[in-house]
Amino acid sequence: MPPIAILVVAIAVVFVLILRLKMNAFVALICAAITVGLLAPTIELPRVMPAVARAFGEVSGRIAIVIALAALIGLCLMESGAADKITRVFVRLLGERRSSLSLLGSGYVLSGPVFFDTVFYLLVPLARAMRVRTGRNYLLFVMSICAGGAVTHTMVPPTPGPVAMASTIGVDLGMMIIVGAIVGVPMSLAGWLFAQLMDRRLDVPFRETPGLTLAELEELAHRDDSQLPGFLHSLMPIVLPVLMITSNTVVQAVAPGSAAARLTAFCGDPNFALLVAAAVSLHMLARQKRLGLAQLAQRAESAFSSAGLIILITAAGGAFGGMLVEAGVGRALGEMSQRNQVPVLLLGFLLAGLMKLAQGSGTVAMITTSAIVAPLVASAPPPFHPVYVATAIGSGSLMGSWMNDSGFWIYKQMSGFTESEALKTWTPLLAVLGLTGFLTTSLLALVLPLR
Repeated sequence: MPPIAILVVAIAVVFVLILRLKMNAFVALICAAITVGLLAPTIELPRVMPAVARAFGEVSGRIAIVIALAALIGLCLMESGAADKITRVFVRLLGERRSSLSLLGSGYVLSGPVFFDTVFYLLVPLARAMRVRTGRNYLLFVMSICAGGAVTHTMVPPTPGPVAMASTIGVDLGMMIIVGAIVGVPMSLAGWLFAQLMDRRLDVPFRETPGLTLAELEELAHRDDSQLPGFLHSLMPIVLPVLMITSNTVVQAVAPGSAAARLTAFCGDPNFALLVAAAVSLHMLARQKRLGLAQLAQRAESAFSSAGLIILITAAGGAFGGMLVEAGVGRALGEMSQRNQVPVLLLGFLLAGLMKLAQGSGTVAMITTSAIVAPLVASAPPPFHPVYVATAIGSGSLMGSWMNDSGFWIYKQMSGFTESEALKTWTPLLAVLGLTGFLTTSLLALVLPLR
């Protein structure tokens, strides 16, 4: 079967199993991955299940430790009152009407050095605490985190996608950071405005998620300030891993191969940084609630139990995307786009969007598309800086996010939304971000070509 037909069948399988038959998302995504393997002429029958298992394991290896530890940090932030403390300070500084802007800015800043998934895990407890405290705008709070975090994760190094694009297309990393951050500002603001619109139009219930119950959240939100930890102490589990990971990025750029670089490579690894942050958050919870080791262990087991399902669903989505790549879907989409002689900015944007739709990973979409477009940029240099080609590709990689994107499932699970609610909010939000990024890129390439 041709790769494009395989893509169509795979999309239909996922939608039917999850939306029509109400099948568990993990089982549905694994079934879809197997379906792709069975239909792909490039994958022999005995290799189908090993290929699915290998793709599942690769994704799980990248995300499992981070998700588990971030879930523990989130629970500690909520139960200790640290999330509510941060919320109260934000509300006092910005006023209740601007609470969503604090989450937008936090997501924008933190997702540069830290993966979006991790940032969302760390900030969604704050959104839940704000909802309990204010009694409204939960959808706005959650979407604001995404509007900030998804942009810098896609456009600004040192996250893997932008770094790979800069290297492949031949863009200086500093230029990529500056232009990516500039293009990202109107993207985030457009996403925030769209979030306000959706918050007014959709009545999304505030549901319990794995962790604290709504009754426990209500009790925490109405405690006296004297019962909450200090503001700086409350920020430590969020700020500390960001500093550790960022320090590694800076040292590797300034003094690669040095003793300091070897040390920060270990200390700044996201898995280790989150482990340290988890220890800090557990200490804060123990001191605040006067808990013993056995009681802390019970809290940890609860957090890890909730993280387990998310890890399974996320890795299954990655396995589905991996099988689509192995079936040659990405290569077929690239050849189709080049045959039609599309302008380079539009080509990068559309091709990245098709890649994203096909296999779910924005990083894979950026890496693959930049590899396809780079020879075109080298052979026929455009009348503007090639950094704009990279930002166009990054914008396109936000388009078409749905059920084969791990971010979709993390957004859905941690927010307490249904699949339908996530499709109505997450998918169009990322489309707004991507379209705004492409329009901003096109305008800057015209008025500020940087050549």
